[in-house]
Amino acid sequence: MLYIKRFLVFSIIIFSSLLNASTLPDFTNIVDDNIDAVVIVNAVRSPNINSNSNIPNIPDEFKPFFERFFENNPNPNNQFRQTPSFGSGFILSDDGYVMTNNHVIENSTEISVTFNDGSIMPAKLIGSDERSDLALLKVSADDLPTVKIGDSQQLKIGEWVLAIGSPFGFDHTVTAGIVSGKKRNLPNESYVPYIQTDVAINPGNSGGPLFNLNGEVVGVNAQIYTRSGGFMGVSFAIPAETLSSVYDQLRENGKVKRGWLGVYIQQMDKDLAESFGLEKPQGAVVARILSNSPAEKAGIEQGDVILKFDNKIVKKSKDLPLLVGTSTVNSVIKVELLRGKRKISKFVKIEELPEDDKIATLTQKTVERVTISGITITDIDDATKKSLNVFGGVRVEKISSEQSSNSKIMIDDVITQVNGKPIYGKKDFEKVLSQLANKSLANVLVYRNNTPLFIALKISK
Repeated sequence: MLYIKRFLVFSIIIFSSLLNASTLPDFTNIVDDNIDAVVIVNAVRSPNINSNSNIPNIPDEFKPFFERFFENNPNPNNQFRQTPSFGSGFILSDDGYVMTNNHVIENSTEISVTFNDGSIMPAKLIGSDERSDLALLKVSADDLPTVKIGDSQQLKIGEWVLAIGSPFGFDHTVTAGIVSGKKRNLPNESYVPYIQTDVAINPGNSGGPLFNLNGEVVGVNAQIYTRSGGFMGVSFAIPAETLSSVYDQLRENGKVKRGWLGVYIQQMDKDLAESFGLEKPQGAVVARILSNSPAEKAGIEQGDVILKFDNKIVKKSKDLPLLVGTSTVNSVIKVELLRGKRKISKFVKIEELPEDDKIATLTQKTVERVTISGITITDIDDATKKSLNVFGGVRVEKISSEQSSNSKIMIDDVITQVNGKPIYGKKDFEKVLSQLANKSLANVLVYRNNTPLFIALKISK
């Protein structure tokens, strides 16, 4: 009887082990079907003195950083020596189009691709997109093995995924894990809703494919979260939805066009939501509007809360850049706003997102000033209009010594009327004062410390 019990226990253990083993995924078919379509991307570049690879890994418990992971080891004593860089890639078409990460081939002078059989071919850069960190290469070949692109939006958290790449130069290494999160927004990465996984990714994997259990590419391995420079259990992939859009545009135009609204936004928190009359934090607060931007042309104002964009709910501020960026250039989009605790709608004609240096120029644009009758003025912003409950005006920024001795005008006064005529901006101020006689006196309505006040202004020409 004792032997029978032991036999039954032993049988149950074996059966349980077999049952558990049968529930684990078998990746062998995925690897067999796709490994020949995965390549090593070799690039030669001339690193500059400001190469990111020279930045030390400084521990910081409160501000962890994200590090691009490509192989690049410039000699600090010879900064302009050509150095090798390598990553991974995969073949999208049988006539030789290969996708990889932009940072793998950025600033390269020569690019080549190594196939699974060891053969090497030169590659031409068709186009790259820094904002999505993707680049499209082309090799002169036919009948190449290709991967199949899947639907990354159907991925579920906890689902098994597989990566093929060449970490540390170990050709066509396979690693697996699960999807840990979706639609992750990383610092300074506004246009990619990253897939988070726990798949082991290291230098050399960059640009390689991430497969689902159907053998479809659902992402492009692109970044890791690290404090050591190596894998720490958290990696990020560019989703297939972004890959497909960028691939089509790069292949057709060599560049990617994105929509642009021209606003700076901030996150809505609980207290701010209450002040706007919202039941819960949602939407994106418009903190600033760039001059001559689509938002300004459409009548969107500073302090508006964007609740919906193209009928899609903006749950958090970080949702908006992706919605805008994926909009078709020149399309007209309906935007639902909260203004003064009242919901209104505006229609915005989406323009093409300018290059970063152009945006920086707009951001740093010098405020236009006008000097007339010894007074230097500039237009007031929307926040000032709202606080003073006025439709327009000009702010006094500088006063000549002659005007200062003849009138009671002061710096920071906001002028809204001259001789009963409304002043909405610089042009109105110039026009009205230019029509007045020299040395005459004009009555001027100003706001000083939010208090309206009439003063006499002596005209000086």
